[in-house]
Amino acid sequence: MPGQAVPAGPNPGSPVVVSGGAGELALFWGGFPALGAGAGWLLATFVDRLAGWSWVPAQDLLELVASWPEPQVTVGTLAVGALGGLVIAGIGTWERLVVTVAPDRVTLRQKGEEQEFSRATVRAVFRDRRQLVLLGPVDEELFRESCDLSSRRLREAFLAQGYPWLAEDPHRDSYRRWVPGLPGLPPGADALLRARQDALKHDRRDDARELRRELAALGLVVRDEAERQYFRLTRAG
Repeated sequence: MPGQAVPAGPNPGSPVVVSGGAGELALFWGGFPALGAGAGWLLATFVDRLAGWSWVPAQDLLELVASWPEPQVTVGTLAVGALGGLVIAGIGTWERLVVTVAPDRVTLRQKGEEQEFSRATVRAVFRDRRQLVLLGPVDEELFRESCDLSSRRLREAFLAQGYPWLAEDPHRDSYRRWVPGLPGLPPGADALLRARQDALKHDRRDDARELRRELAALGLVVRDEAERQYFRLTRAG
């Protein structure tokens, strides 16, 4: 049944942490620098040939690298490639989502921020495509963020602690597409939706996330499909 909760498991116990684990960190901090160094080695090996092909971009840079003597070319490209891999690893570690589910609260850590919700405020949990969503008491969304974690592990963690897990969004048929000037919105919502549409258009994700929170304070839940915004009103709205 759409939106039907899976029965909660018995005997809530110690907090359960769901994350990419040590394997994910090993991939970030071992795999990406190694891949970067490998790319640097390939560049050093073929830089003379690449510098001779006019259709390859960054010709000035390639010619500069090709003019360096050995072993400076190989050492330099290996170092730059490995450094690039470390930068990617740092970004990946910063963006990774870590979910801690306890009997009395849910803690979500991502992008240097930690959000905590008491059990009393979490009415249900579900996955909406690649996003994790926590619903609140009046059907507002307490949390909606991209999530690459295993749905099975998340489901088991929440059920083990007594949280209702829904098969899908129970309000998926309640959303309406927003267009400028749409009547029936709370005061100020249309202006916020216009600003958020501009943020989506120009890929300003932090602005879009902040405006989502402001709309939530007005009783609106917003979901995105491409650059289109769809909304529904909560019971508070």
